[in-house]
Amino acid sequence: MVQELEIEFKNLLTKEEFHRLADFFQLTEKDFAEQENYYFDTKCFALKNHGAALRIRKKKDQYVLTLKEPYHVGLLETHQFLTNQEAVSAIHESVFPKEGSVVEKIKQLEIKPESLLCFGSLITSRATKKYKNGEIVLDHSRYENREDFEIEFEAEDEKEGKQQFLEILNKHNIPIRQTENKIKRFYSAKFSKENL
Repeated sequence: MVQELEIEFKNLLTKEEFHRLADFFQLTEKDFAEQENYYFDTKCFALKNHGAALRIRKKKDQYVLTLKEPYHVGLLETHQFLTNQEAVSAIHESVFPKEGSVVEKIKQLEIKPESLLCFGSLITSRATKKYKNGEIVLDHSRYENREDFEIEFEAEDEKEGKQQFLEILNKHNIPIRQTENKIKRFYSAKFSKENL
């Protein structure tokens, strides 16, 4: 089973702040790579009700199914690699593999994999760079006719990571903004649009 603990801090950016940080960290266009996230839940949002989130990420030609669950610090991520055919079947037909680490954890939540639906996708252009004891992530995301810009800081230690992240924002005169994760921003955009 492939699992990792995700401790990260995030802040939405203006386009100008995003480009300013990219320049500061010496990130050029060639440092950014595209990835596509497909988001899943049941019609009644059973995963969300457990505080969990499920996605398939396509990066280059590889698909990874990831379940994110709350942990006492950060989020616990469980990963399962999918073949192209398995990914296409899940995205378009709600047919998931019969077994695997993520599928087993979904069943433990008493959710039937066949009840999961793909609600859509979010495309991110991402660059990463090592910084102090963590990793800086700059993301430009496009979804539901919207776009946003974001900085994330992935850390090993929550306290130290938060301090280093706040130092970056302060140094570049970037205000702290209440920032939901991408899946929440995607669902907010999708359902606010449908309710217009």
